Amino acid sequence: MNTPEMRVLVLANQKGGVGKTTTTINLGTALAAIGEKVLIIDLDPQGNASTGLGIDRKSRTTSTYDVMIGELGLAQVLQPTAVPRLWVAPSTLDLLGVELEIAGDKDRAFKMRKALQDLACAGAPEERFTYVLLDCPPSLNLLTINALAAANSVVVPLQCEFFALEGLSQLLSTVEQVRKTLNPELTIHGVVLTMFDPRNNLASQVVADVREFMGEKVYDTVIPRNVRVSEAPSHGKPVLLYDLKCTGSQAYLKLASEVIQRERRLRAA
Repeated sequence: MNTPEMRVLVLANQKGGVGKTTTTINLGTALAAIGEKVLIIDLDPQGNASTGLGIDRKSRTTSTYDVMIGELGLAQVLQPTAVPRLWVAPSTLDLLGVELEIAGDKDRAFKMRKALQDLACAGAPEERFTYVLLDCPPSLNLLTINALAAANSVVVPLQCEFFALEGLSQLLSTVEQVRKTLNPELTIHGVVLTMFDPRNNLASQVVADVREFMGEKVYDTVIPRNVRVSEAPSHGKPVLLYDLKCTGSQAYLKLASEVIQRERRLRAA
């Protein structure tokens, strides 16, 4: 029996407020709900992915900061969540200073890649994660570069609003630079359109423009603007635990299925 390899997806967008962390939490939850073993790595000093998965700040005695400075391995900082098959490597505000601490290291861009390689080699094959999702800060700093250097593919959350394409062009340029210099295997997995309001004509125009610009790279699934999705983090829960039947939850389940289908096509190619 073949053991599926660990696939590493980074959710990145240097623009804030596009639904990046929300998508990380809920895509991870949806993947776990349909049978994958998932790890979410929180690389944002704000730690919103950790909070949204119910990890109290007081319980974050170890974090991705310890991994980035080389004090601990990823396996030593993992915490289980309320979702079966979903784990998180939480973040703390200590990450704010990590760039200065590792700036002089020759391997400063590859700290996360090394940590993931060590994790992939640890434990029995059947115990290994099948998907790792990296949540990045809304900037193109050394933490984001580490995530891009460690990933197989990039998932780009894009809000359905006026400046969406401008931010997308900047990110695509960064991904291309990382591919040329640090990670030649890096690809764009897909663009996920978020916070879509069908009553807004501009939102529909943005969807059309992004699909014209990116073609098949845009996922068919569009994440709607949904009150339940917005409420869920304040309860420390993914929206699938908070309200499984709401439109947001159903959209993330569809997105997870689409991600898996794309992965199968990539492996078959």
